[in-house]
Amino acid sequence: MSEAKMAVGVVGLGLIGTSLAKRLLAAGFEVHGYDVNPERGGVLERLGGTPASSLAELGARCGTILIAVLSTDQVESVVEGGDAGGPMRLSDAHTVICTSTCDPDRITALAERVVARGVRFLEVPLSGNSDQIALGNGLGLVGGGRDVERAVAPVLDAICPRRKHVGAVGAGGRTKLAVNLVGGLNRAVMAEGLAFAESLGLDLLPFLEVLKESAAYSRTMDNRGRKMALSDFTPHAKITQSKKDFLLMREAAERSGQELPLAKIYLELIEGCLASGEGDLDNSAIIQEVRRRRRK
Repeated sequence: MSEAKMAVGVVGLGLIGTSLAKRLLAAGFEVHGYDVNPERGGVLERLGGTPASSLAELGARCGTILIAVLSTDQVESVVEGGDAGGPMRLSDAHTVICTSTCDPDRITALAERVVARGVRFLEVPLSGNSDQIALGNGLGLVGGGRDVERAVAPVLDAICPRRKHVGAVGAGGRTKLAVNLVGGLNRAVMAEGLAFAESLGLDLLPFLEVLKESAAYSRTMDNRGRKMALSDFTPHAKITQSKKDFLLMREAAERSGQELPLAKIYLELIEGCLASGEGDLDNSAIIQEVRRRRRK
């Protein structure tokens, strides 16, 4: 097997992790994966990958490991845990690529700790939902050393052909939070516009086509508009993930001294969705909370 066809590990086999695994398998990599939910390992196996029974087993099999878990706490636990070298027994033979959206300050500190042990660390949070990433249309926001980026270029070429190097570790996470702020608010604006059009008696699918041709156009209309119009909330990125990201934005904004008035409103809409049991729906379901605010 050539160096470009090496074994790659994926930690976290949810929507994003599975999309990453598909990209790697399509590029010819040997893909190993671990998830706390063993059923997800079965999905990976059906795709052509190999599930691992533990993080230690994954670390023994793979020198390059992608992390695609939900939270900063989970990333820290996966990388360090309570053991020397962490649960994956990381050493100078390993490169860790963190694709999760995390607290950038904590990821910077984590990288400093593991790099001091000889582990190579790169953050590459991905802008795009799971479908976009599976198609290779996600944008990788690379934070870390250029030398590490070059060393894992074949892996990055597979998972994110489109990418930007934005600075040191931490810069990728900061960029991702700002990007997700704009994306989330675009969803909210579109949800409110569609709900308003619906309240006026307009048919949403024809109105959506008008929107796409108008001065109000945004790419959000392409990947979320139809889902909102049809109330098809099959998840590509969940409401719960949006809450996690917007809480990270709020914390980062408090540290930087920047008020985010529109983000506060968006969090209120998210809380309304969660109270209605919609946390596992696609984040386009934010329109449901806007609809609930219509007077009967």
